[in-house]
Amino acid sequence: MHPLTPLFKGGLVFIVVLGIILANMRDRLIYLVVGLFAPDEMSSEIRIDSDDPISFAIDYVVVNNYIVLALLALFVIVALVILSYWLVWRFHQFRITAENVEVKKGIVFRSQRRAPLDRVQGVNLTRPFPARLIGMAKLTLEGAGSGSDVALEYLNTTKAEQVRADILRLASGIRQAKAEQNAPVAPATVSGTFNQSVSNLVDGVDNADVVPETVVRIPIARLIGSQAISAVLWALFFVLIIGGVIIVPFLFMENSTGKWIGLGIALLSTGIPITIALIAVVWGALQKGFRYSIAPTPDGVRISSGLLTTVSRTLPPGRIHAVEITQNLLWRPFGWWSVRINRMGGQSEASKNNGQNAAAAAVVLPVGTRADVERVVALLLPDAPANDAVFVWEQGVLGPKKPDSFTTIPRRGYFWHWLQRRRLGVRVTNYALLIRRGRLGRRLAIFPLARIQGVGVTQGFLARGQKLAHLRVHTVPGPVAGEVSALDASDAQALAELTRRGAVAAAERDHTHRWASASA
Repeated sequence: MHPLTPLFKGGLVFIVVLGIILANMRDRLIYLVVGLFAPDEMSSEIRIDSDDPISFAIDYVVVNNYIVLALLALFVIVALVILSYWLVWRFHQFRITAENVEVKKGIVFRSQRRAPLDRVQGVNLTRPFPARLIGMAKLTLEGAGSGSDVALEYLNTTKAEQVRADILRLASGIRQAKAEQNAPVAPATVSGTFNQSVSNLVDGVDNADVVPETVVRIPIARLIGSQAISAVLWALFFVLIIGGVIIVPFLFMENSTGKWIGLGIALLSTGIPITIALIAVVWGALQKGFRYSIAPTPDGVRISSGLLTTVSRTLPPGRIHAVEITQNLLWRPFGWWSVRINRMGGQSEASKNNGQNAAAAAVVLPVGTRADVERVVALLLPDAPANDAVFVWEQGVLGPKKPDSFTTIPRRGYFWHWLQRRRLGVRVTNYALLIRRGRLGRRLAIFPLARIQGVGVTQGFLARGQKLAHLRVHTVPGPVAGEVSALDASDAQALAELTRRGAVAAAERDHTHRWASASA
């Protein structure tokens, strides 16, 4: 790992605590330094203050002439801290084999984690802002289960990119090393690394890894406008809640003075936290959309974004289990859409502990036009046949249009889906299962048959009397839902049988989990 790894993982806390202590000792240290140059005038004024432990310790050392011993003890403590950080760094190691990535760390209590390469769902290269200034990056291997992510933090940025390339190359099925070896990289100077990192704050990240003619760029005006519209929706929602729960009771108070005072206090106590929360949500969304780019690479789809802290995600082929195109009501006049996915893994334990939303983490296109969405979906599902585009856009996203090729809800299911009965529908093609839903907010979910784990049909007591059934596609957990209720029972059975046969046939043909071997 990078020699400064312990500093960024735990040493920053030590530096902050040391700074707080020095700030509290500032006056006493000034008094001590002045006393060294004028001992006759200052020695008579020294008094031991028993109320302040820091002042008591310093005064005790000065009065008893233990300054040399105190400096020696301080030197020993600093040396022990440096030694402990060096040991932590020395015993934190990793290696890449033909099958696994292994990470070992710990001094007294040793731990070892192993990530099978054929189970890697994605490789993320994260550059936190402080580490980015000195050329450090964090590499995260996303596993197939909860808590299965393996993080390599921190590495030199150049080395992190080489390690990412090696991991993806081995995961693709290529066993032998490349014939052309990379030339050794000369160690960079601190000033050169810092200058280059500052320049990258303006230029962006991973510019050499993308294909310019296929990259989707999000204009900053569109990004800000889309998030502002979403913020308006949340603001209206909270205004309605505040108006019904807080404002209305105060309006019926008889005491006018107390009514307006109480109303003002209630608005401030609720409005300020809500405003702060909205700003945080909008800023987080904007941060993920700044300098956004998505492009194909030999090892999958590369998605990069970020302003200060930059993240570059690589999604290998065969790891995407569902794709959903969405459009809320207020975006419709502008022709804006977003794309999100289901994939195994994709959310580390750290992000769960920080309370990040899994749906937000699955968004691969925050906002884009129809042309942007078509390009992104083509990158995510490169094997989709061209004929499916008709069902995806004309009948799926913009539909229904006559003649409707989707199986929809019968009239007797109006009670269960009175708003979107005509739009809610399912279609099975040779490549995927499509689920169309939403009247106000349009959504179309695409489930590749090769990634489907199973399909089920269920009936509740009321649905049985109406001859309705619930169709559910079993796939990895994620924001894209694979359920449709209130279908005609016979239609649900027929769709389930088509999905079952198509999934078996598609799984036999699919070899994208070892994409290099498949292409060879």
